[in-house]
Amino acid sequence: MIRWFLGALATIALLASAGCGEKASPPAAPAPSPALWSVSDDSGRTLGWLFGTIHALPDGTQWRTPAIDKAIVDAGELVVEVRDLDDQSKLAATFTRMSHTDGLPPLSERVPPRLRSKLAELLKKGGYREADFKAIETWGAAIMLAQLADNSSGENGVDKALIRDFHARPVEELEGVEGQFSIFDKLPEKDQQDLLGAVLEEDTMTTSDTARLAKLWLAGDMEAISKEGDEGMLADPELRKALLTDRNERWATVIAERLDTGKMPLVAVGAAHLAPPAGLPELLRAKGYKVTRVK
Repeated sequence: MIRWFLGALATIALLASAGCGEKASPPAAPAPSPALWSVSDDSGRTLGWLFGTIHALPDGTQWRTPAIDKAIVDAGELVVEVRDLDDQSKLAATFTRMSHTDGLPPLSERVPPRLRSKLAELLKKGGYREADFKAIETWGAAIMLAQLADNSSGENGVDKALIRDFHARPVEELEGVEGQFSIFDKLPEKDQQDLLGAVLEEDTMTTSDTARLAKLWLAGDMEAISKEGDEGMLADPELRKALLTDRNERWATVIAERLDTGKMPLVAVGAAHLAPPAGLPELLRAKGYKVTRVK
């Protein structure tokens, strides 16, 4: 689950070298049906859409459907987690500024003894020395090492494709680069160490893993995506609260405000945020909106 969820945090995919590892072939899958919902009022008038995205797909994957294309055409604005996905200088500078602190203990002392050999393996894979992390906070190390363990490329991210589609229309963001990194930066050190441990606990992301996650996403299988959170990082109550449920609650309030403007927003965020329980569709229903899965 760690790479699935960190991948959904769109900025992270751009912090490591693009295209590392082997290229994945498009997964064998039925006709695509990524998760899309329409949001309407009591009279049935459409106010906008919710669309669960994925940060990377194998080359050549076809994910657009007539319903998605229609929502893209009809929407007056796009709402995403982070807007400036192509500004790699901004991403890198913000990450460097927020993740660096002097006087930190060695990285190996921030993980349990049983995980130190896995830490050494990932450092070697990335061409790092442990000393390279002496001023990098634990959450920053977790993000960097999660990218080393993932062979997918953010260049195939659905969020990036949608931002290009809306080049002539407004694109709003729910968090932005700094807001997204601040979620990690504010974690207590114990939770940051749990995050790093979760990265090290999971096996390296392979081509078959990338294809499996892409297949779940293409099928719009929200129950399966939800079950991905039963283990690993999001099984930790503190991390789940900080990284998923608290964010969903904040976003639901902002999204409701966008829906009420009449601008017909297409809200495109990581699919994990739309999965039950307490996903955005349920939170918006609780606010009185009619939220219907579009097949």
